[in-house]
Amino acid sequence: MIPGQDIIRAARILRQGGLVAFPTETVYGLGADACNDEAVARVFAAKGRPQFNPLIAHVTDLAAAEKLGVFPAAARALADAFWPGPLTIVVERAAGCPVSRLASAGLSSLALRVPAHTLALALLAEFGGPVVAPSANASGRISPTSAAHVRASLGDAVDMILDGGPSQVGVESTVVSFLDGPPRLLRPGGLPREEIEACLGTRLAEPAAGPLHSPGQIESHYAPRATLRLNADAPVGGEVYLGFGIHSHGPHTLSATGNLIEAAANLFRMLHDLDAEGPHRIAVAPIPHAGLGDAINDRLNRAAAPRPA
Repeated sequence: MIPGQDIIRAARILRQGGLVAFPTETVYGLGADACNDEAVARVFAAKGRPQFNPLIAHVTDLAAAEKLGVFPAAARALADAFWPGPLTIVVERAAGCPVSRLASAGLSSLALRVPAHTLALALLAEFGGPVVAPSANASGRISPTSAAHVRASLGDAVDMILDGGPSQVGVESTVVSFLDGPPRLLRPGGLPREEIEACLGTRLAEPAAGPLHSPGQIESHYAPRATLRLNADAPVGGEVYLGFGIHSHGPHTLSATGNLIEAAANLFRMLHDLDAEGPHRIAVAPIPHAGLGDAINDRLNRAAAPRPA
């Protein structure tokens, strides 16, 4: 089956209320018609996802996004600068916005993104509307950066998987909110906050207390079966070690050269690989808190957080 036929079939499945996993530059997404309440509910059911954790609606371009959300000038400037790309913008829903309220956890806000992947954009164009697409994995587990990861995590819960090869960025999008007050960083991700702040000409505020307006704000998330010990200079008895830079001991390393872009792209794949070995404990080397290191440390801290009972 040629790729064009795959896209047509995938769009048909979405129109019928089905679920399609597809590649983006960040991770693989579990796609559903954003305007179909039942389809959105299927996403939550397939992932076992808490329904208070909002979903991101993916669209083809800024013009499509502005039909769904109210973009202040600063939000539009970010979209112009970084879309398509690993940036999600949270704004107020536009009047008459057709996106399911379930996708927004019943809130008046909406998270929107334009992915930078040819297959994702082709699917969105063929479908002709917004598509919610959280990471295509069981909720709280390691995010998928390949079609094989999707199959292993979701199996028959997804109706079709579009295989676009490995994800290039490897961590989810950065999420910035324009709801109340100054722009806020809700989740660090594939676009470093320094680039966003340079575009805006101001520092991003931290998240405010209150309801969750984007994914990735739950403390325990992205978790392998093994427990994680972070900022470990070396493994201790019985641990499998995930190295970085000068702390690259053994066969598993995010980046032997200390390259944060390489480390971000490798993060979830290597956690999948290590988890498949069945260790009880994974020790992870220190990762600098700069650039993409913020996103990597965020994912690792959530993966290492105490698990819900």
